[in-house]
Amino acid sequence: MTAVRDLIRDATQRLTDHGVPSPRHDAEVLAAHVLGVERSQLLTAGEPPVSFAAGYDALVARRAAREPLQHITGRAHFRHLTLQVGPGVFVPRPETELTAGAAIAEAQAIADDGRVPVVVDMFSGSGAIAISVAREVRPCVVHAVEAEDDAIEWLRRNAAGQSVVVHRDDVGGIVERSMSMLIGTVDVVVANPPYVPVDAVIREPEVVEHDPPAALWSGPDGLDAMRVLESAAARLLRTGGLIVAEHADVQGTAAPEVFARTGRWADVADHQDLNGRPRFVTARRASEPTR
Repeated sequence: MTAVRDLIRDATQRLTDHGVPSPRHDAEVLAAHVLGVERSQLLTAGEPPVSFAAGYDALVARRAAREPLQHITGRAHFRHLTLQVGPGVFVPRPETELTAGAAIAEAQAIADDGRVPVVVDMFSGSGAIAISVAREVRPCVVHAVEAEDDAIEWLRRNAAGQSVVVHRDDVGGIVERSMSMLIGTVDVVVANPPYVPVDAVIREPEVVEHDPPAALWSGPDGLDAMRVLESAAARLLRTGGLIVAEHADVQGTAAPEVFARTGRWADVADHQDLNGRPRFVTARRASEPTR
């Protein structure tokens, strides 16, 4: 029987030939998935079953066709979480961990001060941010908002058993509906909203063919969802409450201006990711929200 390492080598070359960005990593993850072990256990996994080669080849073919790795395995790793993901929900990216981290740090500071923080995660998708906050800050009240039919099912699946209140609603109307009682009481609003301009050209097949359109497109300048978020957050946050919102790396000036130009926010600041690119904006509610 061909050794696992030889099959991984061949798969790596196959994925390389098809333009997969991280061929060795993906080949190893798929091998581990078929064997039912962690990637770190591949070297000690022992002799594979007879069925391994055929099962592995089928998954490598799917990845070579540029189906997202996370859709094939059904899992996405985010901070300290392993989330269930698949068609219909945006797969959380590593850069969003910094966005979540900023919200967690703010909520933790409030908890350390003796209060129970209230956090709202808008455009929640898989629930990566909301569940991370709920798991890492205790006690904490966390709400997750998602409107899309497919995504809400993944959110509910991931949030099951977690201290997260799931709302199936649109960010633009939720304040008037299920969150009217939260006006002026929320400590942190956090979001990774859609932020791709409608005329942008996306070249990655994993994104174009598999990410849900509602999680990508956001008007001519990519900031329509950010404006809706700003309006909702302005009503929900208490004075001094924090908004944390991710944006595209080319929106490091435009995204903060969405908040700065309204006069409702103080301490508007943009923050870089680990690669030194603009990644998320923060701002504090400057005055009492109006009901």
